[in-house]
Amino acid sequence: MGFIFKPVRWILGQIIIFFDWLTRPKPVERTRDAQALIDEQTSNMALYQFEMCPFCVKTRRQIHRLALNIEQRDARNDERWNQELINEGGRYQVPCLKITAEDGTVEWMYESTDINAFLDEKFSQK
Repeated sequence: MGFIFKPVRWILGQIIIFFDWLTRPKPVERTRDAQALIDEQTSNMALYQFEMCPFCVKTRRQIHRLALNIEQRDARNDERWNQELINEGGRYQVPCLKITAEDGTVEWMYESTDINAFLDEKFSQK
């Protein structure tokens, strides 16, 4: 029975990716100095994600809208990121935002809604 669902999931994933591309929000515009400051603040962040996961798409759209330079790590197709997510993050769930503080402590933030709210509060131009 699983052999039926895999192609259906793939087709749905392609549709999600297409509509994401078609309706992608315009990123905010900042001065060069302001963007450099934001880039510095996001240099300690990494998003563990799957390309066709709708919740990951939701988070990537937020990152794009806010013009954030956050490394995206494919936890499905790259064994290194897969194992890091499981071993250090504690669970195989995406999206997951890894935030490394200046003192080296690491926070693993799960749930697209929580990640998006955090990014909006920290980086939105209000």
